[in-house]
Amino acid sequence: MERGRRIAFDYGDVRIGVAVSDMDSILVTPVAPLINGEDLHGKLLNLFTEYEPIAIYVGEPKHLSGVESAKMTAVADFVALIAGITDTDVTLIDERLSTVSAAAKLRATGKDGRTSKGLIDSAAAAEILESALNKVRFEGDGS
Repeated sequence: MERGRRIAFDYGDVRIGVAVSDMDSILVTPVAPLINGEDLHGKLLNLFTEYEPIAIYVGEPKHLSGVESAKMTAVADFVALIAGITDTDVTLIDERLSTVSAAAKLRATGKDGRTSKGLIDSAAAAEILESALNKVRFEGDGS
């Protein structure tokens, strides 16, 4: 696997969860979520400048049946915004159950999901990034 940081996003209408990997893609760390709509372009530019990701992953919203959800249009717009900021490839990653898994892990550490919504968003982004890294490790994608 190519050395370099990777970043993932869990897109939401209010908040966008963010997680990054270390240079060796061993550790995944949730970072502060972005507030959607408040100079999102500038905030993404700052993230890309700070972390210099070699790969970007965005959660692909699907229903449990596998059918794309209505949120996919907004996610496609978000991906287009990213593409206008950086040349780094963006890959969609199936995000089914990422928020559920993130909330369960937070509950296991004693955090209440209702009062920790920002934590859940970035923890869901961490789940998306972990899924992407596992895919790269086991299936390969050229990264």
